[in-house]
Amino acid sequence: MSTVLPEPISRESAEDDRLVYNDAVVHIGTTNGSGSQSANLILLRAVCRMGIPVSGKNLFPSNIAGLPTWFTIRANEDGWLARRGRSDILIAMNDATAAADMAELEPGAMVILNDVLKKLVTRTDLRVHAVPFNKLVADACPDHKLRKRVINVIYVGVLAWLLEIDTESVAEAISHQFAGKKSAVTLNKAAADAGYEWAKNHLPRHPGLRMRPSHKTQDRIIIEGNEATAIGLLFGGTTVLAWYPITPSSSVCENLIDLFEKHRSDPATGKATYAAVQAEDEIASIGFVLGAGWAGARAVTATSGPGISLMAEMAGLSYFAEIPAVIVDVQRMGPSTGLPTRTNQGDIAKAYQLSHGDCKHVLLIPGCVAECYEFAMKALDLAEQLQTLVFLMSDLDLGMNKWLSDAFTPPAEGAIPRGKVLDAAALEKVAKFERYRDVDGDGIPYRTLPGTDNPKAAYFTRGTGHKPDAEYSENAQNWQQNMDRLARKFETARKLAPAPIVDEVHGARVGIIAYGSSDPAVAEARHILDVRHETPTSYLRIRALPANPAIRDFIARYDRLYLVEQNRDAQMAGILKVEYPELAAKIKSVLHYNGLPIDAQMIVDGIAGPTERK
Repeated sequence: MSTVLPEPISRESAEDDRLVYNDAVVHIGTTNGSGSQSANLILLRAVCRMGIPVSGKNLFPSNIAGLPTWFTIRANEDGWLARRGRSDILIAMNDATAAADMAELEPGAMVILNDVLKKLVTRTDLRVHAVPFNKLVADACPDHKLRKRVINVIYVGVLAWLLEIDTESVAEAISHQFAGKKSAVTLNKAAADAGYEWAKNHLPRHPGLRMRPSHKTQDRIIIEGNEATAIGLLFGGTTVLAWYPITPSSSVCENLIDLFEKHRSDPATGKATYAAVQAEDEIASIGFVLGAGWAGARAVTATSGPGISLMAEMAGLSYFAEIPAVIVDVQRMGPSTGLPTRTNQGDIAKAYQLSHGDCKHVLLIPGCVAECYEFAMKALDLAEQLQTLVFLMSDLDLGMNKWLSDAFTPPAEGAIPRGKVLDAAALEKVAKFERYRDVDGDGIPYRTLPGTDNPKAAYFTRGTGHKPDAEYSENAQNWQQNMDRLARKFETARKLAPAPIVDEVHGARVGIIAYGSSDPAVAEARHILDVRHETPTSYLRIRALPANPAIRDFIARYDRLYLVEQNRDAQMAGILKVEYPELAAKIKSVLHYNGLPIDAQMIVDGIAGPTERK
């Protein structure tokens, strides 16, 4: 089903109303390891430098070079940057997928393909441009060994001509991509120029689509969620990182290590003031983090679904022994190995109750790259305030794809909040320190850090039954009282975790709830429902668990309530139905779980239904 979009946002004139400006989806099919990513990012940044909102989504294989890979660029003046099911332009460079890629296009779509693939064209309802890529790259690049690296930049130039993408913006994007590599900049500019000049001399401009300068990206940045998370972890005071590589979370750790090397060293000696350990497995990595958190460091690990499964027992230790820790979970398709390079929101239920016994964890769920940055800092703060494990729940779409964002605001200067920590001076003022006693009713006890110079500071850290003073106990009453206190702590977390964002529309009878990377698609879907279906909607975006009381109030207010999530089993809906059993029947699920990023039309279909379309 084609995506229903709002009317084109701008037109040249009444006489030229075929032209649609700054609204296009370009789908690029190449092979993994062919150097196409550089060309794709050049194209993405060139459009952004023209002031046009843009996003880039990379669909890549999970194993070796040479397998198919796709990159989708969406440019939209109105800022709709979620995945769209329909492509306007296909760039076909891979003979293994070109025929299938063309089969998915709607009539009238444009195809730019390597002329050696002309035999694969069987449709007559497409605008096909066969480009002699091999000849053009040979003319632009005398060194045949380097031609593979720059051949894809030819299509940047071809598309620049067809869509009127500013050539100066292309040149600037090339300089950015190969900053500090003068010869690479020269070579890639020559390739882009070759594609542009050939297209100018041989191809008509696209009859419907154009790009023209706008002003919507000034002072904005293009960044991946994993990069943003790493920056937030640095600003949040992380000094210990332990990790085991796993797609799609590895770049969180790789980026954080780069930041450590630049910003975490003693200015006098130059020695590192951080520890970054690649552990032998995920179990070891969370063990490192818990040890560091117990010792007073701010410690983090990053993983995905299979790693979360392995960390289950240690998660319970963090919860019950009350040790601060942060796990960044960049979710992917499961179960089992699943689809490592596809996106999903399938870890919500598992992370929420990870471990055995009665155990619940705090989840922070960012909906944009700015919140990846902000919630990374918040997760570190909450872990120490609550003395427990906190999850930052990202996903592959948010974490590894390119998003447009406002520039991040540095945190306010001042001491990092450590929560209820008693130093030597504070211990002098108390008659007795009992590690696991709740003295003020919020469920959170006081703690001391190893090495505190006061005889009252010592205690046994217990992952087994214990009394308030940390003495071992198998007494039934002690056990139940401790579990009740931990439940009170969880209630305190409801007040400290980020509240949902609510957009109430007067007169709306339909409410939508969503979370995480679904947010851009929901925003576009709401526009379509309002404009095309005359169905105004209100919207609540969940940003954390445990559930904020505002969620219950929102559900109760609407005649029709839809919860959008990217998993098969309606995991968030299940959590809320347990939380609010009296409202469970009102929650209808709209589910997306094919591994591709969610799109607006899928949400519209789930809410409006085919019989209600206009």
